[in-house]
Amino acid sequence: MSLGVIFLSEVMGTMMLTLLGCGVVANVALSGTKGNAGGFHLVTWGWGLAVMAGVFVAAKSGAHLNPAVTVGIITSGAKEFVPGVPVDFGSTLTYFGGEMLGAFLGAVVCWLAYKQHFDGEPEPAAKLGVFSTGPAIRSYGWNVVTEVIGTFVLVFVILLFGKSAASLGPLPVALLVVGIGASLGGPTGYAINPARDLGPRIAHALLPIRGKGSSDWAYAWVPVVGPLIGGALGGALSNWLPLLVK
Repeated sequence: MSLGVIFLSEVMGTMMLTLLGCGVVANVALSGTKGNAGGFHLVTWGWGLAVMAGVFVAAKSGAHLNPAVTVGIITSGAKEFVPGVPVDFGSTLTYFGGEMLGAFLGAVVCWLAYKQHFDGEPEPAAKLGVFSTGPAIRSYGWNVVTEVIGTFVLVFVILLFGKSAASLGPLPVALLVVGIGASLGGPTGYAINPARDLGPRIAHALLPIRGKGSSDWAYAWVPVVGPLIGGALGGALSNWLPLLVK
């Protein structure tokens, strides 16, 4: 499989993930929508189904959709990302690039779908919340800890039961994301994916959104660093735990 196919697969899969994921937040958070004030449970289910759709779309590349998953596969000791695609510098950058571009594009399409509601929303925080996460209590160190734990669960479970999200299956991964959101999403909004947060945050900064306010770059490093650490730990332990329990 060529790296071009890998790149396109990850772009399309991650774009679908962020379009539907940011979309459910927009439906809940923006004034005047049919789903306004639908609550956090609707958001968790929406993100879970968004991941399921993304896994279907990007199955050919293993459906990483998330740099933390890519890092977890590397730290698990895998030799190939998918058959015929070795784990090396070039392929890793291809996955990262596809994930970031897809996340950015999905957020842009979400903005187009809700353009009139963005224009009519008076609260800048509600607009930013569609694109990126923010903490309930701002404490950068503890916010990182929460993201590490949530992403560890995601990557550890995926890799312990399958070589990738695609091999584990779209529905189990979707339910896992719903479970993480319901259990661990309260403190930070559970980014658990650097591309999912950073790509849409860049879109928020660049798009001509009326009255959008700050993109909160002071917090932007947390949903990047935390998930990368959690993904690396999840991958490493998924490799060692089977050896320890034998």
